[in-house]
Amino acid sequence: LFDGHDAAINVMRRLIQSTGVEVIHLGHNRSVKEIVDCAIQEDVQGIAITSYQGGHIEFFKYMYDLLKESNNGHIKIFGGGGGVILPDESEVLHNYGITRIYSPDDGRKMGLQGMINHLVETCDFATGLEKGLDFDKVAAKDVNTLSHWISTVENNPDDVRNIIDEVAQKAKDIKTPVIGITGTGGAGKSSLEDEIIRRYLDDFTERTIAIISVDPSKRKTGGALLGDRIRMNAINDDRVFMRSLATRQSNLSVSKHVQDALNIVKIAGFDLIILETSGIGQSDTEITSHSDLAAYVMTP
Repeated sequence: LFDGHDAAINVMRRLIQSTGVEVIHLGHNRSVKEIVDCAIQEDVQGIAITSYQGGHIEFFKYMYDLLKESNNGHIKIFGGGGGVILPDESEVLHNYGITRIYSPDDGRKMGLQGMINHLVETCDFATGLEKGLDFDKVAAKDVNTLSHWISTVENNPDDVRNIIDEVAQKAKDIKTPVIGITGTGGAGKSSLEDEIIRRYLDDFTERTIAIISVDPSKRKTGGALLGDRIRMNAINDDRVFMRSLATRQSNLSVSKHVQDALNIVKIAGFDLIILETSGIGQSDTEITSHSDLAAYVMTP
């Protein structure tokens, strides 16, 4: 852990973020299924992977296959490996459907920012353009439906205002408990949630749980680091749905669409909901208006 390769991952992540992108950072040593499940729940446009373990042909092909099987073939896949992935192997992957494998030659010709710009331009298409909501699929906890609709209310709320109101009306009488967790960055919110989720899944073997996690956007670039999944190992379970949101406003700790997201997971019938926000001053208290029980995590 934390060798030169780890530093490279963080450099690329920071560059993508500073280009104005909302980045979900998973850290390293993740399985294909973990990455794909995250990509579907978060309704991403692209997945970027650095592969240094020699099994890249199988790894990338399996990822492409899982995305296609789950009707998420629109999600772009990018990769690199600092020379470990050979030119003829890159060609095999490109022919299979992988969007782009960046080589050391690309790094020399395009530079780091040039590669990032190419990645961002390729992923520059809208998500969350749903016009109708299938309530049967919501009730069945269909992940594609839940993730697309949270994107819709976040990106195009004016186009579906009548459905948002209908969802809010249906959610009004649902008594699903919402635990709100806030606190300063680095206090241990994600680690605490991971332990709560682990114990909940162990103790209630038939119950489900949804997590809505909100992180602040950068004022200058609009980019955001949505990094809570990096410390949460208990969420890789079919009974767990997690979605990250950026505030998209620099002075608030809660996205203005967080209640809409809560309403969607409520009518989906999850048994418990955790809402996490970063505490940044006076706006910490806003979480109390969205939760039944609020917890403030403090640094030692």
